[in-house]
Amino acid sequence: MSLDGWNRVLVLGGIRSGKSEFAESLIADATSVRYVATAAEAGDDDAEWSARLAAHRARRPASWHTEETAGDPRRLADVIATAGPEETLLVDDLGNWVTVLLDPAHQPADDTATIAELAAAVRACPARLVLVSPEVGLSLVPTTPLGRAFTDALGAVNRAVADACDAVILVVAGQPCRLKPAEPAPAVALPAAPGQPRATVPAQSGPAAHVGSTGQTAPAALSVAATGPVIEPGMELPMPDEYAGPQAVDRLATLDVPGAGLGVLEQVVSFAAATQGTPTPAAWQSVRVLLLHGDHAGGAAAGSLPGESARRARQARVGEGVLARLAAENGADLQVVDAPAAAPVEDAPALTAEQVESALRYGWRLAEEAADAGVQLLVLAACGAGTEAAAAAVLAATAGAEPPAVLARVVAASGEIDDAAWMARCAAVRDGLHRARHSSRDAKEVLAQFGGGDIAVATGILLGATARRTPVLLDGPVGVAAALVSRDLAGQARHWCLLADHGGHPAVRLAADVLGLTPLTELRLDLGEGANALAVLPLLRSVLALAAALPTRPERPADDTGPDDNTPGRDDNTPGRDDDAPGRDDDAGPVEEDAGPDEPVEDADEPDFREPEPEGPGPTSTEAPRSADPTGSRAG
Repeated sequence: MSLDGWNRVLVLGGIRSGKSEFAESLIADATSVRYVATAAEAGDDDAEWSARLAAHRARRPASWHTEETAGDPRRLADVIATAGPEETLLVDDLGNWVTVLLDPAHQPADDTATIAELAAAVRACPARLVLVSPEVGLSLVPTTPLGRAFTDALGAVNRAVADACDAVILVVAGQPCRLKPAEPAPAVALPAAPGQPRATVPAQSGPAAHVGSTGQTAPAALSVAATGPVIEPGMELPMPDEYAGPQAVDRLATLDVPGAGLGVLEQVVSFAAATQGTPTPAAWQSVRVLLLHGDHAGGAAAGSLPGESARRARQARVGEGVLARLAAENGADLQVVDAPAAAPVEDAPALTAEQVESALRYGWRLAEEAADAGVQLLVLAACGAGTEAAAAAVLAATAGAEPPAVLARVVAASGEIDDAAWMARCAAVRDGLHRARHSSRDAKEVLAQFGGGDIAVATGILLGATARRTPVLLDGPVGVAAALVSRDLAGQARHWCLLADHGGHPAVRLAADVLGLTPLTELRLDLGEGANALAVLPLLRSVLALAAALPTRPERPADDTGPDDNTPGRDDNTPGRDDDAPGRDDDAGPVEEDAGPDEPVEDADEPDFREPEPEGPGPTSTEAPRSADPTGSRAG
């Protein structure tokens, strides 16, 4: 799909404008498409209309499945609403759907409610959805009541569906023109202070200009080409709220807790507050786990059992294994994502440039689908063979790490350490770095040379999640390697990442240090990437729920430090002091009666406290007293 930055696309156009051909080109890369045909069959007296329908059918690939909704126009909303996230739907077109909806055979009907149901189904659709509709707003007002009813209804449908879609394209004479999101506004020059360079910032326009609760303005819309968002260095993505995090930490100090507080887990509250834009963040309820399955060939996978990663992915799909069980315990969705396999890095680049672009946009789309589904937290997981070596290569290329220092020991299925496999992985990374020593170290080139499909898709997920203000929980080498690469594409991405546990992995430790991510725990869990984060997630949720629910500490009254003024034998505000006590001044603290002129008098504002003195002579030795009884027994 060319518009990979969005999930739902409306394609508008006039008669013979090429809108249907353009819509079909958007999903040319889909392996299977459900084509939803809305037009009614032509009668025997309309051969031309029958020829149009036949031409449409002949243009569809054999792998596409056609579904007819002309018999019941209300069924279109049901088809869209029940589509799965792995499906691709093409609805062609809404003009024919309105024609059937207005047919006297379907009257009386609440057309307004039916249109609202369709728009709601489009808005909530998790599938890749492309809708085609005629644009009638540029034509003359029809002269017949039926014609006016059709244009009014279709105009209402187009407006409702366009509002529910992520992107709207108008095709004029075969040329697509993007209507939504709008073209990014040109940069606006800001006046600079004397002696300072002139700064330029993107102008705010359209839906992208968003003002948060704190009043600051979000960055402008991303640069968008006709084929989707332009993923390149220097992207302007949103940052978390810079005020909500410190405000949340300050609020924690006022909570009514008997101890010192949440300790290092305060950073969980600060992170959630910044990403949610409120000083009282809520616990994450909707969580989605994205399990990336992509193998790396060659020496990077030395010591890995053949087919083991595929077995782990199959387990996750059917709800078995550690990751699936932990996801079920947390009430999280689990989605298995197949990434392109990577070539041996010691011999050739892991991916082609085209595969990198496709993987980045695929990951971006996965994040957008999650955000559209209401997901509040993403958890990155991975199960590919050779991922540790690929992450080590990325760290070596981006952070100057030595591969042996960031490659974890290889543990065989028997539980024994396989030093030969570890050396083979080190050699593969070393040879790959030598092979690509003359290549650039920009983000996309690093992904092509060393990263492979899983790290490239993970990078796209991080960027897409940042664009949609969705936090991501990391805990393994693939996630931190993707965070390192995404930092060079958009520096804001790392601020939306939370590191659950380093798991004792040297690559994760180093990457966390480079990224400025502090692991929340040091449990040294090794349940597999993603499973470690899910094991810690209940603790993080409990901390957020506790911080949100606890009341603040009650204020102590001003006279709570002692009895009231009417207590007999008490001076005004000096607890425990009689006004007539000898050697006491009315307003001062205790003063020795024989204090000389050179001896300092205690300040009246100082608390009335004196170090207690022993009643009798103290011990002259720290040794235990020697008993008179040599046996050490006590007389009864």
